Formats: sequence, C-alpha cells, structure tokens
Amino acid sequence: MSQAFNLIATCERNREFEAVLELERLLDEIGDKEARAWESDVKGLIFGWTTMDPFDVVKKLRDLAKEKPWEFRVLKRLIPIEFNVRTSLEEIRKICEELSKRIDPSETFRITLEKRHTSLSSKEIIQTAARPINSPVDLKNPKKIVLIEIVGRITGISLLSSERDILNVTKEILNP
Repeated sequence: MSQAFNLIATCERNREFEAVLELERLLDEIGDKEARAWESDVKGLIFGWTTMDPFDVVKKLRDLAKEKPWEFRVLKRLIPIEFNVRTSLEEIRKICEELSKRIDPSETFRITLEKRHTSLSSKEIIQTAARPINSPVDLKNPKKIVLIEIVGRITGISLLSSERDILNVTKEILNP
C-alpha cells in the first residue's frame, strides 16, 4: 500500500507543489514539526500526515484561516482521514463495520463518496459501506457522515459529525 495519510487537501490543478509546501508550513505553524505532505497521482489533490489528531488540525487551521487568511494561498479544502485501506469493497466494508459501533442506532447517517482513478461502481461502494450500519439514512441533515475518499489503489475513510469537520478555506475566509 502507498504511504499512509491522515489528511487530504485540495488545491487548484498544477499547484500541487505549492500546496505541499503550504500545508507543511501551516502544520508547522500550529505545532506539528514532524508533519509531511506530498503530491498524489490526482491533479489538485495532495496527501498529508500529521502527528496530531487530524480533526484537531482542521479546527486549528480553521481558526488560523479566520485570523490570518493571507496564509492560505493555494489550499482549498482540508479533510481529516481516520483509516487508510487498500481500495476494495471488502476493506471498505470492514472499516464501515468498525465505524458502525460509533453510530448510535437512533442517529441518522449518510455515506459521502469521492472517487478518483477507480472503476468500482459508486452504487456498489455505497451499498457495501452502508450495509453494516443499523441506523436510518438522512441524505440532507445526517447526524453522522461516513466519508469515503478513494484515490486509486488507496482509500481514506472517516466518520464525521458534520460537514464542519472539513475545512473549506474559501467559505471560512468569505464568511468568518
């Protein structure tokens, strides 16, 4: 499997090198001196590894974006990732089974899928991921979001409490 990551960041196409430098600088600024970032095989997408909790990183960088918006020149979105697996329906199912333990049966949920460089069917992925979760589906206003980010042969998966767990730099800067 490729190098493990716990952050995915998006940027404009062909600005990945600048995005890598920016993410490493920002992670250093919030206290992670050992963080790394690198380009993926997908234009406009980079990976990161932080020694900090990736959800805390998103919160700290959200605060920084409000405080010092000029520090964010290239990065568009920052997504926390909890699990890396080989891209396969079985691996995705196993992680979703694990995540289902953190979703109360009374809580609603949604699967959000972003896939790049894979021939797997979206419908099949979503059905496989949802199968072990015994909670009602709510596509518009879920209490939990199972986020599946497929990038070729590697998949990142997280359980989000809301869309605010993802940093959208433009929204934060324009709507402080």
